[in-house]
Amino acid sequence: MMEEKETYNKAIEKLRKIVAEIERGELDIDELSRKVKEASSLIQVCKEKLLKADEEVKKILEELE
Repeated sequence: MMEEKETYNKAIEKLRKIVAEIERGELDIDELSRKVKEASSLIQVCKEKLLKADEEVKKILEELE
């Protein structure tokens, strides 16, 4: 499971590294499987952070009206 204090920027940077490794095609099947699972967790972290930020922005904008 991903560390809860994972920042959005750190998660995105890790995703970029994983994508680069996959694109090079140098990973064996076991490593590829592990990287895809890690990427999936990172994507979930990013998604949750984006949704939370979106909700916070909407709330602030509603309060300004």
